[in-house]
Order: sequence, then C-alpha cells, then structure tokens
Amino acid sequence: MSKKALPKKPLTKRRLKNLILNVVKNPFNMIVLISLIILFCLIIIPLLTMIATTFTAGQAELRRIGDGAQVGDFTLYYWQYMLASNMSKAVLWEPLLNSLIIGVFVVIISVPLGSVLAWLMVRTDIPGKKILSMLVIIPYMIPSWTKALSWLAVFRNSTSGANGFLAGLGLPIPDWLAYGPIAIILCMSMHYYAFSYIMVSGSLRSINSELEEMGEIQGASKPQILRYITLPLILPSILSAVIMTISKSIGTYGVAANLGNRIGYYTLATKMRVYIEQGPQGVGYAMSLVLVGLAAIILFSNQKAVGVRKSYATVGGKGGRSTLMPLGKAKKPLMGFLAIFLFLAMVMPMFVLVMETFQITTGNGYGLDNLTLYNWIGTVEDAEKYTNMDGIFRNKDFLNALWNTIRLTLIASIITAICGQFLGYISSRGRGKWYGNLTEQMVFVPYLMSGVAFSTMYFSMFSVPHFGGLLPSLYGTFTLIVLTSVVKHFPFASKSGTANMLAISTELEEAADIAGASFWKRMASIIIPLAKNGFISGFMLTFISIAKELDLIIILMTPTTRTMSYLAFTYSQDGYNQMADAISVVVLLFILVCYIIANKFGADIGKSWG
Repeated sequence: MSKKALPKKPLTKRRLKNLILNVVKNPFNMIVLISLIILFCLIIIPLLTMIATTFTAGQAELRRIGDGAQVGDFTLYYWQYMLASNMSKAVLWEPLLNSLIIGVFVVIISVPLGSVLAWLMVRTDIPGKKILSMLVIIPYMIPSWTKALSWLAVFRNSTSGANGFLAGLGLPIPDWLAYGPIAIILCMSMHYYAFSYIMVSGSLRSINSELEEMGEIQGASKPQILRYITLPLILPSILSAVIMTISKSIGTYGVAANLGNRIGYYTLATKMRVYIEQGPQGVGYAMSLVLVGLAAIILFSNQKAVGVRKSYATVGGKGGRSTLMPLGKAKKPLMGFLAIFLFLAMVMPMFVLVMETFQITTGNGYGLDNLTLYNWIGTVEDAEKYTNMDGIFRNKDFLNALWNTIRLTLIASIITAICGQFLGYISSRGRGKWYGNLTEQMVFVPYLMSGVAFSTMYFSMFSVPHFGGLLPSLYGTFTLIVLTSVVKHFPFASKSGTANMLAISTELEEAADIAGASFWKRMASIIIPLAKNGFISGFMLTFISIAKELDLIIILMTPTTRTMSYLAFTYSQDGYNQMADAISVVVLLFILVCYIIANKFGADIGKSWG
C-alpha cells in the first residue's frame, strides 16, 4: 500500500499534547518557533501596521476628511489625496516618473560598465589585474551620498550659494549639469555598477573556458564568441544585476536629495520624506507602500524571467579550467579606458572633495591664501569668514555623531551577525521543510524595501504606543535606530549565515547525537567553533554596510542620535560645504579601515549589498 493511501491519524487531545511537548522539549524546535515569532513581530506586524495607518484618520486631517470623522476611523483620504486629487501629479506621478527615469538610465550606464569591467578582470590577460581589481571595487565602497558631495564639490554653481571647483575656474556650469537628473544618474551609475561587476565576475569564474575555446576552434571571432557563447551563459547574472540596480536606484534617498532638492527635482523617496516630516504622514506611508510594490514587482519579474529561460550547465565533473583571452592590439585602448574610468570615478572627485575641506572659500582655488585647517581643528574665534561652529574635531555635534556611528555599527552588527547565524542554521537545516521555507520568505521581506521605505515602516510602527502601552513609543530613541538597522540587514546576514552553515556537514551533528551529546553540547562543541570565521566575516560586512548608511536612518534622526552620515548631509543642505566634505572624508576613512580589517578575516565584498 502506498503512503498516499494510508489514512490520516485524527488529531486527538493526546496527539496534540504530544506534538506540543515535542516542540517544547526539543531545543531546535523551540529555536525555530521563537525565531518565527520574532520575525513575524519585527517584519510582518510593522508592515501591516503601516498599511493600516494609510486607512486610518489622523488628528491633523480630521477637518479635511470632514463628515464628523474621528481619530482612528477608516478613511481613503490619504490614497485619494495621492492618486486622484489636484495634488496627485506633484505628489506621486511626477516623482514616480523621475524615479523610474533615473532607474532606467542608471541601468543603461552601470550594468554594461560593470559587465565589461568584470570580463576584463576575469577573462582577459590585462596586466596589473590584482591591483586593478581592488581599485575597481573601491568606488563602490564609497557611500553613494559621498559621491553626491564630490559631484557638488566639482560642479556646484551659484545656485547653491558657493561655487565648486569648475565654477571657481570661471567655467559657466548650468543647473542641468550641477543638479537634477543627469547629476543623479551619473553619481548613482558610478556606485551601482558594482552590482553587475560582482555578479558577472562570479558567473564568469564558474564558466569553463573550454566552451569559448571550442568556438575559437570552429573559426568564431572574439566578438562572435562573446555574443553567442559568453553572453548567454552570464545572462542570468546580468538580469539579476539589472533588477538589483533598478530597485536600489529608484529608492535611493541621499544622492537624489543632495542633487535634486536644490532645484525642486523630487523622486519618490525624497518626496516621501517631505510628507513624513511635514504631513499628512498617511500620504508619506502610502508613497512608501508604492515603493515597496515597485520593488516587489521588479524582483518577482526577475525571478519569472530567469526561471523560464533555458539554463546551461557550465560546471561539469571533469573540473574546469580558465584560459585567459589575449587582448592583442586592444590592450592599450582598454588600459586607457580603465585609467579614465578610475580617474573620473575615484581620483578626481576624491581629490576635489578632500581639497575643499581645506578651502576658506570654495571655488577660489588652492592658493596658500585660500587654504586653512579651520574646517578640521579651528574655533569660531579663528574663523576667517562668517560661521557659527568650530572645526569638526572641536565640534561637539561631530564628536557626538562619531560616537553614535561607532556604537550603532558595533551594536547593530553584533546583533545582526548573531541573528544571521541562527537564521542561517534554521534555513540550512530546514531546506525543503515548511519552517525553513517560511523563515527564508519572511527574512526576504526587508530586501523588497528601499532603506527609506523600510525606516518609514518602523517610524509608523513605533511613533506611538501600541497594545495599551505594552509596546512603547520608541520614536527619537537610539534603540529604534539599532532595531531598524538590525532587521533591515536580516536578508544579508541570513544569506551569509546560511552559506556558513551549509559548509558544516550535518554528519558531524549526527555523530555527536549518536554519541549522546545534547543539542546545546553539539552547538557549543561543533557549530559555534566551526562557524566562528563565518560569523566574523558576516559581522565585518554588516559593519561596513551600516557605517555608510544614510537612507535607512534619515527619517529616524533626532539631534541626540545623529550619525556622521546624517550630520554631513545636514551640513551640506545648510551650506557648510567644507565641513560636510570633512565629515565625508572621515566616514570614508572609517569604512576603508573596516574594509582592510574585513579582508584580514577573509570577508568578501561581494556579499555586501549595502
């Protein structure tokens, strides 16, 4: 008799009791149960709360809603205001169109750029590959909002009240070049090209070069080999890079705010913050849900596209080998291309950014009469032009922001790395089982949201007490910023933890179980020691990602919880360009030091998608 034909046992009280005891007495089952409850409370409930808020009348909108509306009543006011009012064009449709235009053009520029760079580094005989590979990834380590400040240091004109490098030389810089969509697209492209570089280079390393050599034996030219052999094999990686790039770029806040707000050019992310801070907040929450929906559609479209395309086996049982493609006469032009790229993406903007921190007046050149250390160590009494604050190393706001950044990255990274290992353990040991799949699906939800949309969800959840005060208001507290940073990085920590746990064979645990070792004994003697290196690597990668974060925390900031990223953004908006640049340089050095330390522990920058 087959198993399908066996009758199901009725769920009696005794059987239910045994099932409950099995969960309670089995430590692994308890870990799974507690983890699922925590994920539900930290991810699903806040999302549902934000959705409910968009249909609930708030105190500030009672007069507009009319009809005797009371606080907490059901209403469609916020959605009607956003979708079908006289303001809907300015509120939603124009910012949405701007976001989509930026996303599409960033993809058009960054994905081919990253793919070409990956091909050069992995499949060709281009010289100096070890150094070039490191230099190519450094622009990605630079926070995207810092690139926006670098752009302003070079192209800023009198519209912002102070000239940048080129305007200081007497060159007329139009607003369309200094600010707006072109500036935003180019800055984002110089950051998000890394997605395609990382993904495509990983795919190229897995391809046996014999496939390309066979095409060459058959008389195919290099362009034909690239078009008909290499490109189809790496297409899934390119598609994934396209999806990740567009989903990230349409939700990025820092670059769009620095380069767009100055001329009234808004994206969905920047417009959303206006409504969150100035009201109606329900409209801001509804706009956040639009961002979440866009990201979900884009990601699921990618899964559909990759899932139905024909797949190719590129790794066989014989073991692969990689023969580098000789570039021949193209070597010098391609080296020139790399030199120009690195100069424009890293050397020039960083040089101008650093030099601006030493200028008395931006745009007045680098003569000794215009250079000063005031922005770093000066006092108000020593200022050679009007300002109302000390240099950053004497500035209490900066020192407080430095401390907040260090403790946020340390605390959030430790918690995230620990949670990631537990979630990875559940996912790896529960593959093909309902609890493993459910864990992966819930952990994936924060990945669907841009940083500003995710923080909006937590802002909505914790701005007021819930459940009769059982869940207190955390608005304005450092705890809320830590909690938001931890949960937002669950997908990356879980992915790292899963890869770490899959490398630890279950046979080791089974052998210990047979020998009579308890669950906690197996965890302490086998899992934790073997997972140590993976934990350290995951911690360092999360540390770097949180250290450069701006989009995720900007809505949650208060004067006492400001980080260096937020302080630099605020100073830039207020016209303190040199001090904003100085703080950016400190952030960059902080990240570079962390990256060097991460490399010492074998951390792979390819796993960090911050």
